[in-house]
Amino acid sequence: MTSHPYARYVAVGDSRTEGLGDGDEHRGYRGWADRLAEILAAGHPDFTYANLAVRGRVAEQVKDEQLGPALDLKPDLATVVAGVEDLMGPGYDAARTARAMEEMFAELTGAGARVATVTIPDIGRIAPLARRAQPRVIDLNARIRAAADRHGVVVLDLFPRRIAADPRLWSRDRMHASPVGHARVAAGVADALGVPGYADWARPLPPLAPVSALGGAAQEVWWLAGAAGPWVRRRTPWWPARHDGHTAKRPGLVAVTLPEGA
Repeated sequence: MTSHPYARYVAVGDSRTEGLGDGDEHRGYRGWADRLAEILAAGHPDFTYANLAVRGRVAEQVKDEQLGPALDLKPDLATVVAGVEDLMGPGYDAARTARAMEEMFAELTGAGARVATVTIPDIGRIAPLARRAQPRVIDLNARIRAAADRHGVVVLDLFPRRIAADPRLWSRDRMHASPVGHARVAAGVADALGVPGYADWARPLPPLAPVSALGGAAQEVWWLAGAAGPWVRRRTPWWPARHDGHTAKRPGLVAVTLPEGA
């Protein structure tokens, strides 16, 4: 039995919390929030979980669309993870993004929920060609940490963690975690919340086989053309707005089905 005081967990956020990179459009997405819920549900048959996250949402959209429904569910635990969509989009405003995050922290903690968040990892180490965005990441993470401190929010700080730059933790687009990455984030949040048994979440994976300079360059070119390019184009001011119709995959609090063997 996992030892913790939580019975009603609600996750809000963007594609990271929805779980992209851990599953697919046909089977559905699992993701770190689902995996965290599974950790917390073990030995707690009355534990319930809702996931209101929707891909493509910037922090203000998460606040405007998901905060009210989250508060209505009266969670005793909530996770708020957003900002990447803001960071990579046109007209990025760090203060505006951080303000939306802080308002969610304030409302949820004020309603009695324990709140946790996750910082943005060091994208310069994950995708070297995206290194120009690193100052933005450092600044936004600092703003989120400061807001979290003001409201007693638990922070899983991925940016300085060496394991967070391991390519095996990332899907091919390097913007969403792989199943291994989602599992590590879930364990990291559990550890940050004080759940026993997850202190080794950041342990290194076995060493990777070395990659030649030519091979590494080829991987970067493939990533830029095949994964990053289309993603960036969709966020340029002249690109048509997306109306993808996606909604929350788990809009109400329901019991968690544990994987076989859990």
